[in-house]
Amino acid sequence: MSSTRTQPLRLPDAFVQRLRDSWGPLEVDRMLAGMRAPRPVTLRVNTLRTNVRATIAALWQAGIKVERVSWYPDALIVKNARESRLEALPEYRDGHFYLQSLSSMVPPLVLAPRPGERVLDVAAAPGSKTTQMAAMMENRGAILAIETSAVRAERLRFNLQRQQVTIAEVRVGDGRRLGPGSRGQFDRVLLDAPCSGEGRFVMGDVSTYRHWSERLVRRLVPLQRQLLSSALRAVRPGGVVVYSTCTINPDENEGVVEWALGRYGDALEVLPIELALPARWPGLTGGGGHPALRLALRIPPSATMEGFFVCKLRVKRPLQTSPPDGSPGN
Repeated sequence: MSSTRTQPLRLPDAFVQRLRDSWGPLEVDRMLAGMRAPRPVTLRVNTLRTNVRATIAALWQAGIKVERVSWYPDALIVKNARESRLEALPEYRDGHFYLQSLSSMVPPLVLAPRPGERVLDVAAAPGSKTTQMAAMMENRGAILAIETSAVRAERLRFNLQRQQVTIAEVRVGDGRRLGPGSRGQFDRVLLDAPCSGEGRFVMGDVSTYRHWSERLVRRLVPLQRQLLSSALRAVRPGGVVVYSTCTINPDENEGVVEWALGRYGDALEVLPIELALPARWPGLTGGGGHPALRLALRIPPSATMEGFFVCKLRVKRPLQTSPPDGSPGN
């Protein structure tokens, strides 16, 4: 029996129905159209090793055409090559650029780490955002990159070395339990949380949504809450935490942030995100959601970008130190 008869080529019915329950018809149609479109390869120039002009010239010499990205000078859209061709180039092997989706570049831009700061990257592997932040910090300061999997941590170390990142320490551990020594020690924290990956679904490519189920979402939400609580307690008073996912599921996005706002009250605030993306939606506040959630950033799936959620938070004063269990109202 062929794989097309044993695996559904359409998106899961429960997923599509939840889209229709959360958004209006025009928004749903737009997202579904974005999931039908094959996205181009995109990359980020590693400014620790080279510059954009030199990278464009090297790609042109290899017969590869690229397009600049208006909202991020270090990003390029590849017009006529797939990843395998780029990976064969010496510039790739030497770490002159990193293959990375455009949406994935947004959370570090929102966090905006500065040279000399101390930054925590929770769930850091394989390292796209860790290396991006190191470049933004000009290899000055310190990044602690946490990863639960020892195998993925080795991949992270490899990518850091290839990109010539010298300020990042990789630690294998559970981001939910950073320990008292990490409490309030960081200027900024990035939590790109494990999620259901709905923003990366491509209609007809079963591998992008074969894993999905409503049960998976229910299992992930407590983990996401615990990770966010840990990230918030790790930042110093006045520091910034960015919570992001590559899913469009409100339970994993606005629901997790709203849980944190309810848990920590006025010690926590949502900050506006000033980034001139070509397509951005506000966070959902329907059904009595916290009005500040509108300040969050949603990137709808499109022909060039995966669906993403990004929320910027400031911790105004030290938070309670008891570890959360991630349950509602805890």
